[in-house]
Amino acid sequence: MINKILTTPESAFANLKDYPFKANYMDLGGIKMHYIDEGDKDNKTIFLLHGQPTWSYLYRHI
Repeated sequence: MINKILTTPESAFANLKDYPFKANYMDLGGIKMHYIDEGDKDNKTIFLLHGQPTWSYLYRHI
């Protein structure tokens, strides 16, 4: 059995309302994971983790 990870093309995220964030990715054992790194580096970190079927768009106003 061959397992494949499906990814959404970057073009799907272009021009999203209220979502001006830069795309950042890290490799986790061959899986490309997106993350958002925004704000003042001298302030405390807020870590928001989402699951299926939501994505980071849910947190865009926080």
